[in-house]
Amino acid sequence: MLKEKAVASLGQQSLLMPAWIKAALLANDRLKLYLTMLQSADQHAGSPEAPLADWGPELANVGLHDVGWLQDLIKAAYFDNRTLIIPQLGQLLEALAADLSIMARPICDGERQGQPDLLARRDQWLHRFHGMEDDEGLSRETLNDLTQGDRKKGDSFHILVMDLHKQLNTMSSEIATENLDGAHVWQIETADRPLIQAFMRGLNRTAPLKFSHPGLDTAVTRNGARLLIQNDIGTNDVHVLVIEVEKRTVSLAYSDLHAGRFDFFRQMLEVIGFEWTVLDPMTSDGLNAGKPYQLGKARFKAADEAMLMAGLEAVASRIVFVIDWNRARKRLQNFVGKPQAKLLLRRVADEDWGHMAWLLAGGDRLVFNAMQAVDSEAFRVGDRLDEVLGEASATEFLLELMRISSLMLRQQQPMALVADEARMLLARVLRQRTFEFDLLAEHAAYGHALALALCDALENDIAVNAAQGESLVLRAKAWERKADHLLMDARQRAERQGRWLPVVELLEKSDDVADALEEAIFIHAMTRLEPLAGLPAPVREALRRLADTTLAAIQDQVKAIEIARHVNDRGDPADSELFLQTLWRMLRAERLCDELSRQARMTIVRMLHAMPAELLLASDLAKTIEQASDGLLAVGHTLRQMVLNKTGISS
Repeated sequence: MLKEKAVASLGQQSLLMPAWIKAALLANDRLKLYLTMLQSADQHAGSPEAPLADWGPELANVGLHDVGWLQDLIKAAYFDNRTLIIPQLGQLLEALAADLSIMARPICDGERQGQPDLLARRDQWLHRFHGMEDDEGLSRETLNDLTQGDRKKGDSFHILVMDLHKQLNTMSSEIATENLDGAHVWQIETADRPLIQAFMRGLNRTAPLKFSHPGLDTAVTRNGARLLIQNDIGTNDVHVLVIEVEKRTVSLAYSDLHAGRFDFFRQMLEVIGFEWTVLDPMTSDGLNAGKPYQLGKARFKAADEAMLMAGLEAVASRIVFVIDWNRARKRLQNFVGKPQAKLLLRRVADEDWGHMAWLLAGGDRLVFNAMQAVDSEAFRVGDRLDEVLGEASATEFLLELMRISSLMLRQQQPMALVADEARMLLARVLRQRTFEFDLLAEHAAYGHALALALCDALENDIAVNAAQGESLVLRAKAWERKADHLLMDARQRAERQGRWLPVVELLEKSDDVADALEEAIFIHAMTRLEPLAGLPAPVREALRRLADTTLAAIQDQVKAIEIARHVNDRGDPADSELFLQTLWRMLRAERLCDELSRQARMTIVRMLHAMPAELLLASDLAKTIEQASDGLLAVGHTLRQMVLNKTGISS
């Protein structure tokens, strides 16, 4: 009934009539059972020694399972003088009023309101039930008014129920539905059929992706010039989609409990060509426990009939992807961040794979089991997949796993086979993982930025004032701190996973290089502070050659890391040869820097022997740049050993 309230809140009551009639007929069955049980309570109170019947099967037949107060209604009844005392009377009156409202709704509250006599009689009994709320029992007169069925004795509640039932049967025959490609349709025109078939073509194309999950029931009718389509997306009472088609315009209203899922559906339809108007979150009595939900309206204007049918087919094909969307998002966030989880759901929808198969195959448990089965050293309890593989690799793994799950479950393959595929897929990804090299490359990039800034500062010393020098010092410090954070990240990972220890060792040596370069930039800035006016051109030139050689070595470091990323025991021999050539250039750069450092010191002494401050700063600058080159030598040897271990070759 809550879903029907949601449809009504979207303003399309015509779509509700078949559901209202169905609910009314079920309410009729319950009301007749209540009256029968009330008569049995009257009989039991008069003869309490008589055995009690088992009402369980009758209650179950009308959908009343585990309703304890009904089971006790008969055995707890007794007479106080001529009043039948029923301890559960308040609950009985509430049930009678609720089901009377449901039963009379199609007749009294529908768009084709009629039968004013029935409306008045319904309201009379609802008012009477309300007035009896404080009573403890039923008088003989009231009991007769409820249960007697002889019209010669006057009207009664029982007779009202019978009259309503007769009217419902008439209405039911008037709007008998037809099944059109899976849609329940009634009172449509011949021209509507191709539009309905187009909608159902899109719906039926992707509906198998929900597997056994409930939802996607479609009801279609016409209201004047408008064709109305309602799709029962799932089980949530405010998750409703109502579509109107008039001329060549498709208008829809969509409500959703989850703002994220609402945005997901909105974005899918925007690609089709729908223009949205999103309303503020709203609440409705009796829906979603009174909590706010999102509501929006969208419109699609077609140039011709073919475009109209294509739009209906496209929007119908997207509905399945919002079923259990939020549950899938939460499960995916165990392995990647929220933005990536949403991106994954969008990609599997775009590819018509869906997420339900992955959920049915185990979802997060499927991935956790694969992580432990493939490499318990690589994955520890609490690790997120993107922390081990990197965001890109983790995303691609999950995307491929969701594709495989969808394909295999549609082929009715065993769940165990999906689990095997998950383990093999993760094993392949682990063999190709390069997340450690992402960290190394990012750290090397900061070192390259520092070296390049130092070279530029030495080359343009005359044009740099004190303020510009200070700004460069601040930028260099920020780069050096970001490099430090990468090292700290690697150390934290190494505490959990021993395979990160070689990465930490390499980053520690690379960090020494970054520290030295940041210090060199600071020293150079000091040479521009008053009363100093910078270094003489020959000194700057000697230091620049030293810095340029260090920069070239760092560029080779960046290149070597990228080559090492793809080198393995079955790799291309050309990659291995290129890696070694690049590495040896790094190592030879240290020897060249030693020679250039000596030349620079000789130039410094000749040019600055009578200038103590400049002499000290220039000497410190040369020494610091040389320290960076020495650090690069250590980086080169460590990187070489790391790659040799990766390829299984002993040094």
